[in-house]
Amino acid sequence: MACWFSTTAIGPELVRVWGLTQGQSAWLTNAVQIGFVLGALAASAVNLPDILPMTRLITWAAALAALANAAVLLQPGFAGLLLARLATGVALAGVYPPALKLMATWFVTGRGLAMGLLVGALTIGSAAPHLLRALGGGLDWRLVVAGASAGALTSAAIFGLAVQEGPHGFARASFDPLQTWAVLRDRPLRLASLGYFGHMWELYAMWAWFLAFALAAGQAGALPFGDASVLTFVVIASGGLGCALGGWLSDRIGRCWTTAGMMAVSGACAALIGLAWGGPAWLVALIAVIWGISIIGDSAQFSAAVSELSDPRLVGTALTLQLALGFALTVLAIWLLPHVAALLGGWRWAFLALVPGPIVGAWAMLRLRTLPQAARLAGGRR
Repeated sequence: MACWFSTTAIGPELVRVWGLTQGQSAWLTNAVQIGFVLGALAASAVNLPDILPMTRLITWAAALAALANAAVLLQPGFAGLLLARLATGVALAGVYPPALKLMATWFVTGRGLAMGLLVGALTIGSAAPHLLRALGGGLDWRLVVAGASAGALTSAAIFGLAVQEGPHGFARASFDPLQTWAVLRDRPLRLASLGYFGHMWELYAMWAWFLAFALAAGQAGALPFGDASVLTFVVIASGGLGCALGGWLSDRIGRCWTTAGMMAVSGACAALIGLAWGGPAWLVALIAVIWGISIIGDSAQFSAAVSELSDPRLVGTALTLQLALGFALTVLAIWLLPHVAALLGGWRWAFLALVPGPIVGAWAMLRLRTLPQAARLAGGRR
């Protein structure tokens, strides 16, 4: 997953070296989101997760992500950069959704924690380019790109040599319009997906633009850890702890309470972080790290909920549809945020545009909790 934000982490360098505009820099991240959506739908349409063993699919997809990411090192023009990032997103669609389904084949009891730990690992991987950039200091930006590709190749080797599917497999599922409509007509699944959409409106826009916020905040006052890239890594990577906490809570107090609570906290942080602008570094760090923990802590629980609420024959379709639509929504949020910042005259209050997402998402999950079908969540823990 380090390939996901490899160009986001070096955005300032790409803007300076290649003369990109802020809008063009945003589209390098959005190209990955679009590629992911297209890849997820295409993989489902041709039934790849059923044709190939999941471990083999993930192995080849991770290797392809490494190669597509490394294409940035060839320094193509802007159109070439977009194609490389689009291909990276397509490849990662062969990693993330199958990995969620693969983890679910190993657990029935404790599935929330297991999937939370998986998404926690994905979160730390996504943050890795910011750490590479910070550790590199004044070194060439190419090392960040090369390091992300090396990580993806390493993961391909791990999946190819050391991972296998678990004993609790799902029934065969394929993608067709009738199955899609069956998923959309199911009210509990609609509410779980609406909760996920609210979560996704906030998540990737924050991840994509927190470095820009941190760089601007550093000019206005003291910056935690003394470096915007280090702060961004700490904030995003702290989500690994959040995912473990969210999984543990979800298996004990319920999926709905956990997701609604996490979104309430993350939405509050989005609303409040502007108050820390120019203030003491510890206050910026406190709000930012709490936000990093809470913004992703509930993510895996939406997928766990769908795997429990769906017809077993439609788990693959429901998960793919939820992920594809959620990631499609992130394209709009990522595109919108710098325009909001420009309209407000800076990044201080730009994250207010993300607050409606967790509000809607928390409402949807609390509504889901009132339905009788919610008894199927987490062994009866709603």
